[in-house]
Amino acid sequence: MIGAGQATQRDVDPAEAKEPLLLMADVARRAARDAGAPGVLPRLDTIAVVNILSWHYANAPRLLAEQLAAHPTQEIYTRVGGNTPQFLVNELAAQIAAGRTQLALIAGAETVRTLLRARRLGVELPWTTGGDGRPTVLGEARNGTTDHEVNHALQMPTAIYPLFENALRAHYGLSLDAHRQRLGELCSRLSAVAAHNPSAWFQQARSAAEITTITPQNRYIGFPYPKYMNAIMEVDQAAAVLMTSVGTARALGIDPSRWVYLWGAADAHDLWFISERVDYHSSPAIRVAGEQALQMAGLGIEHIDYFDLYSCFPSAVQIGRDMLGIAPDDPRPLTVTGGLPYHGGPGNNYVTHSIATMMDKLRATPGTTGLVTGLGWYVTKHAIGIYSTTPKDGVWSRPDPASYQAALDRQPHPELVTEPHGHGTIETHTVLHDRDGQPVTGIVIGRLDDGRRFLANTSEDRVVLESLMNREAVGRPGVVTSSNGANRFDPQ
Repeated sequence: MIGAGQATQRDVDPAEAKEPLLLMADVARRAARDAGAPGVLPRLDTIAVVNILSWHYANAPRLLAEQLAAHPTQEIYTRVGGNTPQFLVNELAAQIAAGRTQLALIAGAETVRTLLRARRLGVELPWTTGGDGRPTVLGEARNGTTDHEVNHALQMPTAIYPLFENALRAHYGLSLDAHRQRLGELCSRLSAVAAHNPSAWFQQARSAAEITTITPQNRYIGFPYPKYMNAIMEVDQAAAVLMTSVGTARALGIDPSRWVYLWGAADAHDLWFISERVDYHSSPAIRVAGEQALQMAGLGIEHIDYFDLYSCFPSAVQIGRDMLGIAPDDPRPLTVTGGLPYHGGPGNNYVTHSIATMMDKLRATPGTTGLVTGLGWYVTKHAIGIYSTTPKDGVWSRPDPASYQAALDRQPHPELVTEPHGHGTIETHTVLHDRDGQPVTGIVIGRLDDGRRFLANTSEDRVVLESLMNREAVGRPGVVTSSNGANRFDPQ
């Protein structure tokens, strides 16, 4: 990695705001200046654009190439997933090592904030939509959920990640109060990092009490998460990184003090759908990918100086930490950016910011190491990169992800019953709230007496919903019934 650039567009008049294409061009130029080679961009042979949620371009890499006066032979666009920036780094590193790519740019941008403001103000945005040709599309095409899951409100991240969190609390053996306090402390440490990050959207350190106290500004979204624990996508942010080989970097005259090496790389995914997971407090894929990346780097987790663990919700941070073998009381910060709730969560492109910020951290203290994780869908798709400013001995070669994915795909897991009837217990759960902070829907993943798994919703009775939040519900017995494709769980 030879250069990185980031940009945060703060509440510009929508008529004056830059569209994602122009933000990507800006950060690409910043990356070139960061590398000390502002004239290098026309020599790009690969441009890869991270999937953009806030605006559609027919061929974003081609449009970006035109902005940069480049004529790449390879135009790449990704599918949806917060893992994709690190996935792209891993894929392009393999191409560079094999001599198939010489100089690559990875870029992404989101302008959700501007689009929402324009909609509220009735402003029509005259942004670009075209782009000749078709890029190569990389990444897994499967949807993240099944129809059965969606029918029971398991669709949005704000509904699914709280399921992991309540399972973690039960796994840790914590009371509701102790768990709330631990979440507040974890998130407060993330926000403190964002407060000192010039690229962060929220440059404000929040106390644990502020993050956990329910107020109109910090209402519950999906129990146990109030708003301050959720990734914030209403941001305008962009980031880009430049990659090449040592030989090309030398030929381009890039100062070695700008070089950051990828020591280890791994990609894996868990059992694809939420309803078929092994459990809801772990991720076998993160554990295996972490082992593979560390083994490739020749390091133990104790030798990593900096982390940026994917942080859309606290459960993602904790599962990543646990699977990588980082102790809960480890003093090393788990983020260099501040995380998606505080740095901002620009769609699929957050991890490009992670990598760019990690490059700055490593260059500031040469010889240190950093580990970045990316995560897509619902603790589903995972990518890991390990970085350092010093070269690693030996030939760069990563194991084929298929070589370890097959065993992950064979993980034993509970059988799912789509039309359950009988007695069961809650495996994990959440309660969704409306925009006024009122509880409206209970979601239960449970087990029948024979161990088979089911999905269900509870009644909308306020007493039932509050009982799922006011005392431990994991393990609580009840009765599940099914009618016309809809399952209902009545806790006892």
